[in-house]
Amino acid sequence: MTQELEKAKSMTDDVFQTIANHEQVVFCNDTATGLQAIIAIHDTTLGPALGGTRMYPYASVTEALQDVLRLAEGMTYKCAAADLDFGGGKAVIIGDPAKDKSAALFRAYGQFVDSLNGRFYTGTDMGTTMDDFVQATRETNYINGLPEAYGGGGDSSIPTSQGVMYGLKATNYYLYGDTELKNRTFAIQGLGKVGYKVAEQLLHAGARLYVTDLDEGALQNIAKRAQELHGEIRIVNHQEIYQTDADVFVPCAMGSVINDETVKHLSVKAVVGSANNQLATNGHAKILQDKGILYAPDYIVNMGGLIQVADELYGPNKDRVMFKTKTIYQALLDIYREAELDAITTVEAANRMCEARLAEQKERNSFYARTRRPKWDIKE
Repeated sequence: MTQELEKAKSMTDDVFQTIANHEQVVFCNDTATGLQAIIAIHDTTLGPALGGTRMYPYASVTEALQDVLRLAEGMTYKCAAADLDFGGGKAVIIGDPAKDKSAALFRAYGQFVDSLNGRFYTGTDMGTTMDDFVQATRETNYINGLPEAYGGGGDSSIPTSQGVMYGLKATNYYLYGDTELKNRTFAIQGLGKVGYKVAEQLLHAGARLYVTDLDEGALQNIAKRAQELHGEIRIVNHQEIYQTDADVFVPCAMGSVINDETVKHLSVKAVVGSANNQLATNGHAKILQDKGILYAPDYIVNMGGLIQVADELYGPNKDRVMFKTKTIYQALLDIYREAELDAITTVEAANRMCEARLAEQKERNSFYARTRRPKWDIKE
């Protein structure tokens, strides 16, 4: 074997080892538009893969691949937790969303999505918008998370924030025996679309807030809203948010915010927020548990948005979305109780629940079940 062939074989073996836990990984390249993207399908036991597409200036293809594989696997668990007829998938576009976007790029991306013939449905994520995917719909029907004017469900931050509220109420009930949030104190990290709505709802409920955000305008807006509602609020910096005397820490911004450094400062009774991948590692769930801090697994708390995105394929129905979002409350209580009974972390309890659903479906699946057309794709 020549040196070049040996090198190529080594690279190929490394790639297949890297993607070993995933069903399919597709690299998309369109030189005319500059599109470089990776679509990862983790598991389609429950149905076609569903997951957003994020756009980010990754430093390398390896970094982009690692991110998309991790995110796709997380979507499998999230879809299972939400009891959706979808599997886990995700996509990343390598590029700066502030400089590299174009209508042509997203049309090209839509063509790549369409080439998977319904194995992957996608929509917005970090760095992409609903308007971007309006362009993609010119090339494919496998897009969701669209504006209402295009037949979509609209702003997914509404059910996401409502899901966080159900998570907070379930946690309050587990800790104190009631769902009353009045006079409880919450430390909210991030006042984006979801975090701001959560803060506003907590002020309506009579809660006390600590808040932090990099956007001064968002801080001023929530302070003004608190004044209108006669609420109690204190603005702190991004380091102080971990050191407050709040009852609950509510991360609604970036991931990995609970890590070796920050976990030392937390003295809250619980962590319940919408941010994805809040724990730097699953080992931090055990550290929180040992400190007596109840952790609500993020993919349970924030699945309201996913529920809406999946619901679009049946024809958008806000009442149906909100009804299903209520299941977050009972799901969290079940996870808390199982973790306590079996002396495991809440992350382990949540993963166990999702894996049981996947195993149950695999038992039911036959060749014909796995190749059936989705209900929403059958035309009269």
